[in-house]
Amino acid sequence: MPEPRTFLMGKHPAELPGDLLYCKNHMWCRPGTDSVHQFGFSGYAVRLMQDVYFLEWRIEPGLITAKQEIGYIETQKATSGLYAPIAGRIVRFNAALLDDPSTINVDGYGKGWLFEFRGELTETLDVDGYYTHLEVGWEATQRILKGQVNKIEDDE
Repeated sequence: MPEPRTFLMGKHPAELPGDLLYCKNHMWCRPGTDSVHQFGFSGYAVRLMQDVYFLEWRIEPGLITAKQEIGYIETQKATSGLYAPIAGRIVRFNAALLDDPSTINVDGYGKGWLFEFRGELTETLDVDGYYTHLEVGWEATQRILKGQVNKIEDDE
């Protein structure tokens, strides 16, 4: 099993467990038995979003296509759609998150999982591949974040 990695976002660490797979849209995948896999937000995504306080699923469990909107999320930093990382079938959503979406903030790799999925995992990355993906995009992400901070300061 690959070793866990820690991606430093400035001074802030994003933990990346080595036993998970990752998607480029910053979701993790825990491969499961019977080809049912759990998905959730990576530590990197949670760190960027900061506090998650609202979550809504826009579809019922069933077949999905890659990049299909499956839900909606509100966080301290943004309000946005949630999109399927890969094509397959959503078996079930984590209904407990509708009552307490803040679980994503405190236990993102445990009780904060988003949905269970059945399908091929060929479009996923191992922890080292995901770490490299983060490194490649980090400079652009920092520019976006700094732009948001500057916009907030300009608006005040």
